[in-house]
Amino acid sequence: MVPELSGLELEYRIVLLYSRDRGRREAQLGASLGPVTQDIGFRNRAAVLFDITPSRPVTFRVRDERGEPCMASFVIRDRIGRVYPARSKRLAPDFFFQDQIYRSDGETILLPEGEFTVTCGRGPEYTPETKLLVVGSTAGASLEVRLKRWIDPAGEGWYSGDHHVHAAGCSHYESPTEGVRPVDMMRHVLGEALSVGSVLNWGPGYYNQRQFFEAKDNQLSTKSNLLRYDLEVSGFPSSHCGHLVLLRLKDQDYPDTRQIEDWPSWDLPVLQWAKAQGAVVGFAHSGLGLEVKSRELPNYEMPNFDSIGANEYIVDVTHDAVDFISTVDTTYLYELNIWYHTLNCGFRTRVSGETDFPCITDDRVGGGRSYVHLPDGLIYEGWCEGVRSGRSYISDGMSHLLDFTVNGLEAGTNAGELRLERPGSVQVTARVACLLPEKPAEVVEQPSGSVVQWTPEHARIAGTREVLVEVVVNGLAVASQRARADGVLRAVTFEVPIERSSWIALRILGSAHTNPIFAVVAGRPIRASRQSADWCSRAVDQCWSQKSRRIRRLERDVAQRAYDHARARYQQIVAESAAE
Repeated sequence: MVPELSGLELEYRIVLLYSRDRGRREAQLGASLGPVTQDIGFRNRAAVLFDITPSRPVTFRVRDERGEPCMASFVIRDRIGRVYPARSKRLAPDFFFQDQIYRSDGETILLPEGEFTVTCGRGPEYTPETKLLVVGSTAGASLEVRLKRWIDPAGEGWYSGDHHVHAAGCSHYESPTEGVRPVDMMRHVLGEALSVGSVLNWGPGYYNQRQFFEAKDNQLSTKSNLLRYDLEVSGFPSSHCGHLVLLRLKDQDYPDTRQIEDWPSWDLPVLQWAKAQGAVVGFAHSGLGLEVKSRELPNYEMPNFDSIGANEYIVDVTHDAVDFISTVDTTYLYELNIWYHTLNCGFRTRVSGETDFPCITDDRVGGGRSYVHLPDGLIYEGWCEGVRSGRSYISDGMSHLLDFTVNGLEAGTNAGELRLERPGSVQVTARVACLLPEKPAEVVEQPSGSVVQWTPEHARIAGTREVLVEVVVNGLAVASQRARADGVLRAVTFEVPIERSSWIALRILGSAHTNPIFAVVAGRPIRASRQSADWCSRAVDQCWSQKSRRIRRLERDVAQRAYDHARARYQQIVAESAAE
């Protein structure tokens, strides 16, 4: 290369130099502009001699808050910010699309001589710590980490789970390995301190990954961390109606099918088949297709219903075929709006938290979570049942709403139903914790296309380190308290008037939300809003306008009758509902 730059817009760029071997090694450095530059002949290469110093082993000494060996995440950077190991050279279990790696106590990594900053963590319930690591020229090094929690829900019987992660497709390898193995996924579940990781087989890599479906916990599971393979109906003929999450399946093969293309072309038959075998079922990434401009909750703007979120949910819920809709991985305004409307009509679908890793985000598993209360301990079947019954809250892991009760009844017990003889006040209680830095982080205003859809920054009271904890009755915030977001669990109590049958929930808007408790007054069903029922009725028509053309002709008459049933059901609820 000439001593001075030529003045061209682009002179050269060295992207990466990486050596497998140590010692003195010769490399050929060349340049080419394609076949038309053949006149350069053999003059386009130069020999360069490199003196490559050896890398050194670094041993991790990792202990949890109890002093027990554990898995943790590590982001390793050198003095100019480069990430190690080089992402372009990673193979599973280290994922090339992430900055962090996961290592357990006693495991190692090879690093060159120099100084590094290492950020250690273990999911949102732990406080991250940054350490300086010096690797010498003659020997290895070790890094000692003692992890600290700021909150321990599992210690109080609340077990976190991400019901929507993948081992193939999106950012994962699709060819030639068609994804990664259970041992690779388990490392990530452990490293993010997830109690439950549901790995969903789906379209990409389906025929390879389905070998790991067992209808039981994977053998890598521990007492505190369960790995289970289930199914997402995505890349199947019905996907246009909304992707489905099928948990606790016993059989993953739809009757009389040999391949994905043989499955039904709309959702209701799939949901009914899965529920018949005891599965817990719901819609994935619910906000997709439900985007609106309004920022109100609830609002009455009509979405397009033209994507793969909880679209046909508006129909299937009237057939008692949906246990939950998924949240936390799309915009909370869109997710909650359709849920609030159907709750106002008296339906009792719950919500569950998910990440859709590594598709909507490939940052880490467990970005969206369901915390399920299991007083008798962690089992997968019980955790799924807690999602179905609503004995749970959803969260990004930075806000927590433990022990939510109304008049002493815990959400998800007694079918979540509190019976009142007459109108009157009820007492709402919970224990609340949230963790925010003193200074606000920059958050893109919602609605948005931001990857980070749920964060307590949405609920931060301007100029403070406090968030607003709200009681929601029939979709409207009727009472609130300020809570300091310093990571300390505090009790909250509200007195709330209930004039008619209603659903009641607690939220830190955009960061955590409980499932509802249904207060039934004098035995009457919840009919909270005529406007909500009318919105749902019109939504059935809008959904049909988008989905019907892609439903197979042989299935369309049955689907039309199912949509007609939904429309008639909502019209009946309109007639029975209050004027609000």
